[in-house]
Amino acid sequence: MSTSIYKEVFKKMKVETKYQGEMEIAKEDIVIFASGLPGFQEDNEFVLLPFLKELPYFILQSVKTPNLAFVVVDPYPFFPDYQYQLSDANIHSLKINAPQDVATFVILTLKEPFALSTANLQGPLVINVKEQLGKQLILQGPAYQTKHPLFPQEGSAC
Repeated sequence: MSTSIYKEVFKKMKVETKYQGEMEIAKEDIVIFASGLPGFQEDNEFVLLPFLKELPYFILQSVKTPNLAFVVVDPYPFFPDYQYQLSDANIHSLKINAPQDVATFVILTLKEPFALSTANLQGPLVINVKEQLGKQLILQGPAYQTKHPLFPQEGSAC
């Protein structure tokens, strides 16, 4: 086995996923959440997987625990005015050097019908895509809810 093939083989690993069965992922695609996620501190390695190719949804899948996976989405197409502030401590711990290194996702709670699904705007996932480091923030204040409707309901007063 040549050295380059040997290195390539060990850059990949198989992960059992909740929604897509066994998948091969590149080790450099693993996002490290140093403190885990609230309620799941024992899991700190996740990978973002595409979910429904034609839509902007992803699965944040634990590398260690097959049944630990969250449907996530970039909040800005749904909530264009969404914003939060990163503390200096978070910027430092995530090793953020430039705004373009940051990706934001929110966890969805899927409902039937799908139009009733909600987004956790109070707990955004912030990922430094350059360093593959992530953290779930817990925003304070009444501006955002943990179950904010993803789609405006027809006939509802805003």
